[in-house]
Amino acid sequence: MDFYSKAAELAAQGRSFAVASVVRVEGSSSARRGSKAIIDASGKLLLGWIGGGCAESAVRSEALRSLELGRPVLITLDMTDELLGVGMPCGGKMDIYIEPVMPTPELLIAGHGRIAESLAAFAHMLGFRIAINDPGAEAAAFPQAERIIAEDFDLNETPIGANTYVVIATQHKNDHRWLHKALEGEAAYVALIASQHRAKLVLDYLAAEGAPADKLAKIYAPAGFDLGAATPEEIALSIMSQIVALRRGGAGHSLHLKGTETQTENTENSDQVITRCDVPGAQ
Repeated sequence: MDFYSKAAELAAQGRSFAVASVVRVEGSSSARRGSKAIIDASGKLLLGWIGGGCAESAVRSEALRSLELGRPVLITLDMTDELLGVGMPCGGKMDIYIEPVMPTPELLIAGHGRIAESLAAFAHMLGFRIAINDPGAEAAAFPQAERIIAEDFDLNETPIGANTYVVIATQHKNDHRWLHKALEGEAAYVALIASQHRAKLVLDYLAAEGAPADKLAKIYAPAGFDLGAATPEEIALSIMSQIVALRRGGAGHSLHLKGTETQTENTENSDQVITRCDVPGAQ
């Protein structure tokens, strides 16, 4: 199987992986500019070549870091040190660009109503797949949804995983059951649309039922950023803003408060220069 067919196969299966590409070579190296490799979410090199030995180990480790961060990284492998250089003492350096390829995120909305409808509309614009689970949900209200589950008494019809963002808008019906399911599935984001008072009652109930404190700390309740939202659309916007910030590693601060020196990225320097063979991570 060729490189791009393998990448397409993994993407079609909804699997996370990273593509490592040699973008610059200085001096001698075992790989050439343009060499590529595919590394899966466990750190295994599935296809391609970017150098053997510790060079490969370093790239696999950095691929895992890229997948964890959800953003590309640029690394420099220094092979000039005959004793401590990465891999064989080739006498050169390689810059390798590692780009994560993540499956399309899914927004699961438990509930219906104007906030839920607005959430679906915003999420669709942001490239999410959308699933709705609620007995009162109608297809006409959620034209962007791939799935609408109206009958799911045991909450078994909607799988939840690490790529699922869950917003509970059930108007206090089965809140605790949905929260338990989302935490059990290790969802990427779990939020409850509720007042401060209601949110505390639900979280206290889950704690009394034995839910671990570290799990409960992952719940955003009430959901969303404090935008002073007053309408269903504004509430939905505050929730999607929080989801975007979580996905992209944002702080949710006003941009004008950031220093000008942090506004532009230095595209000339690597994220990391690796000179030693003792690289932790993928084995």
